Amino acid sequence: MFEGIRSIERELAGVVGDLNPNTVPSESLVPLFEHFDRIERHAATAKILLARRIDESERWKRHGYASAAEYLAAKAGSSVGAAKDTLATSAAITNLPLVEQAMRDGEISEQQAVLIADAAAAAPNKQHGLINEAKKSSHKELKDACHRVKASADPNREATHRRLHSERHVRTFADKEGAWNLRARGTADAGARIEAALRLLIDEQFAKARAEGRRESRDAYAFDALVELADAYGDTEAERDVESESESSVGPHRAIRARRRRRQPHHLMLLRVDLEALRRGAAEDGEYCEITGIGPVPVSVARALLTDAIVKLVITKGTDVLNVTSLGRGPNAAQRIALLWQQPLCTVEGCCSTRCEIDHRIEFRKTKHTRLDECDPLCKHHHDLKTYDGWKLVEGTGKRPMVPPDDPRHPDNGPEP
Repeated sequence: MFEGIRSIERELAGVVGDLNPNTVPSESLVPLFEHFDRIERHAATAKILLARRIDESERWKRHGYASAAEYLAAKAGSSVGAAKDTLATSAAITNLPLVEQAMRDGEISEQQAVLIADAAAAAPNKQHGLINEAKKSSHKELKDACHRVKASADPNREATHRRLHSERHVRTFADKEGAWNLRARGTADAGARIEAALRLLIDEQFAKARAEGRRESRDAYAFDALVELADAYGDTEAERDVESESESSVGPHRAIRARRRRRQPHHLMLLRVDLEALRRGAAEDGEYCEITGIGPVPVSVARALLTDAIVKLVITKGTDVLNVTSLGRGPNAAQRIALLWQQPLCTVEGCCSTRCEIDHRIEFRKTKHTRLDECDPLCKHHHDLKTYDGWKLVEGTGKRPMVPPDDPRHPDNGPEP
């Protein structure tokens, strides 16, 4: 075996050493990339299969490492966290034959295998479904699906939620360039509140940049929003003097509460929860109880969130949004919320953008109305492809490919009448 592997390694090294991307014909670029991707998948699978045995052998101790994860990280040039994922996946697939076979066949990548093995370890009967999800979905969609599977299999979601809350943290550090970095971890409902507050400030930063003629990434505006948030809560000397006077007259606790009320951002989050789960008090397999774009939450958290004015408004209106038809060009508020429920991401298969425009499957000028069963959320890029370059979604509903005009699957290229 070793001589065969060494021979393959030498041959591959020679191919890569001679590879000149500029001389590869354009029609061969994608097939060549796909060949190397499959090679990478097979090599990653072999490393994952071996990782468990390396841990069990304890040979890493002879090299002075404190753990197998540290040894693997040093050898692979990766982080210890990534090495821990490799070890966990290696251990999990011993009881997940479908996942192991999909890895050996090169059907799923290393990152997909890590996600699927983690979820399927809690729910082995979901192996096949998650493997199929990986073949057609983006990385984010697969991650969301794995989160749902793991949450559904959790025998005590309340205890998990309490543990995540107890482990909440914010950590800051400087990287090798001296840049300041921030990492936060906590429960999904708390994260949704933070993201909702930031979203408003990000939009303000975007509008400010456009007014000043600046064009930067949304990530840059998000950082500026964090700074804005810090400035909003940072007390100037004058503010402290005024607040000291207020505290002397009404008491410190009342003054602090008043200051927080003045600065409290307005939270908007979309709660997806099945009615039966809400009534029962716990979500069962296949039922939703999650904050869209964030992740699953226990039903107790969902019930607590129903006190939020916006969520309460949606629920108490009791509109059957699936049957609402708007006579306007765009969807009304109830329809927009229903679309977020049905399809929070861009409709195009493989696209995980959440910033979408609502596209009419049948042109508005023909129907003069807006119905949910005739709409598809599309990100700006894919909406522009459809509007200006003739691309269209293939026939059907839900997530599906978008193809150029010359593709045989293009709706305009159907059989002659």
